[in-house]
Amino acid sequence: MNSSIRPPTRDAIIEAAFAVLSKNPSAALAEVAERAGVGRATLHRYFASRDDLVRALALQANQEMDEAVDTACAPAKSWSEVARLALQALIPLGDRHGFLALETFANDPEMLEAFEKERQETAEMIDAAKGEGLFDKAVPTAWIVQAYDHLIYAGWESVKAGEVTPDQAADLAWRTLTTGLGTTKK
Repeated sequence: MNSSIRPPTRDAIIEAAFAVLSKNPSAALAEVAERAGVGRATLHRYFASRDDLVRALALQANQEMDEAVDTACAPAKSWSEVARLALQALIPLGDRHGFLALETFANDPEMLEAFEKERQETAEMIDAAKGEGLFDKAVPTAWIVQAYDHLIYAGWESVKAGEVTPDQAADLAWRTLTTGLGTTKK
């Protein structure tokens, strides 16, 4: 293979790790190295431990999700539309990033800061959408943020299980978020 076409080794390892770990989060690093076309020693030169590799994946996933949301929401004319478009942008990424939701980064200040920034941005979006009348002002913002995040995860899991397409999952998540699960009859 021409080395000018082959991605840099670190990038190849990252892509291989996403492919392998998204299918089997407990896969051995040897599987990641094999998929990347490198030896385990090479993998360990870039990532000293599994935790280091997973952290790099989480940082990459965070960046990819931010970019997807920014791109999808650029034409939005309201915060309510931003909330919907963000769901539509994030749910298709579950096949690649969903396994990271089960990882803990409690002792990683940079990751905790990234998660807090994401939570704060989501809360600001929810508050702005509340101001537009999308959400009941009596429902605590923190509750809606949790529901929003959990519906994204539910969408990821439903797509992974083959129950729905990413578009269907996004539509169901939006419906659940904005109208609940009950019937219109009381």
